[in-house]
Amino acid sequence: MLTRKKVQTSILLVLGIILLINLIASRFFFRLDYTADQRYTLSNATKDILTQLSEPVTISAYFSEDLPPNIEQVRQDFRDMLVEYSSNSDGLIVYEFINPSENQESEMKAQQSGIQPIMINVRERDQMKQQRAYLGALVQMGDRKEVIPFIQPGAAMEYALSTNIKKLSVKDKPAIALLQGHGEASLSSIPQLNQQLSILYSVEPFEFSDTMGVPFQYKTLVIIAPKDTVPQNHFNYLDEFLNRGGRLLVALNTVAGDFNSGMGNKVSTGFETWLKQKGIEVEETFVIDANCSNIMVRQQQGQFMMNTPVQFPYLPAITNFTEHPITDGIESVVLIFASPIRLTQSDTSVVMFPLAVTSEKSGIQNPPLAFDVMKQWTLSDFTLSSLPVAALVEGKVPGTSGYKMVVFSDGDFAVNGEGQNAQQLNEDNISFMSNAIDWLSDDTGLIELRTKGVTARPLDASLEDGTKTLLKYLNFLLPLILVIVYGVLRFQIKRNKRNELMATDYVSNSK
Repeated sequence: MLTRKKVQTSILLVLGIILLINLIASRFFFRLDYTADQRYTLSNATKDILTQLSEPVTISAYFSEDLPPNIEQVRQDFRDMLVEYSSNSDGLIVYEFINPSENQESEMKAQQSGIQPIMINVRERDQMKQQRAYLGALVQMGDRKEVIPFIQPGAAMEYALSTNIKKLSVKDKPAIALLQGHGEASLSSIPQLNQQLSILYSVEPFEFSDTMGVPFQYKTLVIIAPKDTVPQNHFNYLDEFLNRGGRLLVALNTVAGDFNSGMGNKVSTGFETWLKQKGIEVEETFVIDANCSNIMVRQQQGQFMMNTPVQFPYLPAITNFTEHPITDGIESVVLIFASPIRLTQSDTSVVMFPLAVTSEKSGIQNPPLAFDVMKQWTLSDFTLSSLPVAALVEGKVPGTSGYKMVVFSDGDFAVNGEGQNAQQLNEDNISFMSNAIDWLSDDTGLIELRTKGVTARPLDASLEDGTKTLLKYLNFLLPLILVIVYGVLRFQIKRNKRNELMATDYVSNSK
């Protein structure tokens, strides 16, 4: 029989257990993540960045409140992520959430931090209206700060956050060498690429001398569009660099087109021969592809001269990519006079595979040739398919971690140009080369987070409204129903056992 003292003791014991659990939870945080996209699990790259922090990082999250459910979920996901960051950093990650829509002072503070409002569509009483909302964050370490102006629903939040924290915490950025001296693209001709790389690296122009190869301070060497003949001793320097485990990116032109003369010719620098010795042959032919970009052609239409877009198969639009961190998130890259890459390596210590290939309707043409921009292309011109235009090579070198090399058969697809010839490039063009340099240079695995986002799984739009409603309520009520059924069955089983015991006692007593 329960006495008052026993009840009080039980209550105090339960309260003590709850208090103890809270104390333990405040010191040791953990969460079981069963989501398919592992949205609540931090990567090893992020954990490494957090464990190397030497001073506190403050994250001010500027999020509006009372937002539509799909937008509100972004706020909750970001909060959950910050909890993980804080628990894995021994408290060096400190965060706060501020509602800029609450008052004018908070809104001004958000805008001064570099976070501007966006307009979102909100349905209210069967009407659509637009609402101002803030979805950004300010990351600070000491007097240094970085801004995440907009956290898009489903975006790679961990990559954005970890990259900015690393950018603030790294005092000496790793240096990347940009080879010069053979007509290569200069640093000033690749402003978009340089801007993207400068987040984590310092890109430094470098030239070989007669007595010195690649200095040991460089782990990655980038070669973009060489035009002049390369001396043999410079290739010897490249061999030494690879043999010590160096990382190399080569964007090479073996053919080139001149729009002024309308001609296409070979380009010989010696790199094509050196690469062939490594088992990678960049052929001296033009790739043509039915899936291509346009050029503008001036045509007479009546009394006027008009610029008309015309498909130009010598500018292939690449949309077929091998699954790899370098190609994650890349949708379309436009190349400029590319060539096929043929992999000829038979050495088992070298692993190679293509990163990008042309469409199913492709072909090749041999230089020299004259471009006919008004040619009517037919299927008979595209008799080949899936021609590699970018390749990855990993080789094992005894005594080192092995070398890595990425080869593009177009040297100009990420080059903006200089002066009046400079042009803005497709973001995927820049990201493709930047991803390759990241993969070569960064061993932390941070590049793999670029496409780690929250995967939305909405109901099939073809379902009827009645079916959607049924699934919605079933998703909500089914767990409750299962718990109730389990409770009823458990109660029934216990009552049956109790009845059996009572019947047994009765029989024994009657005897």
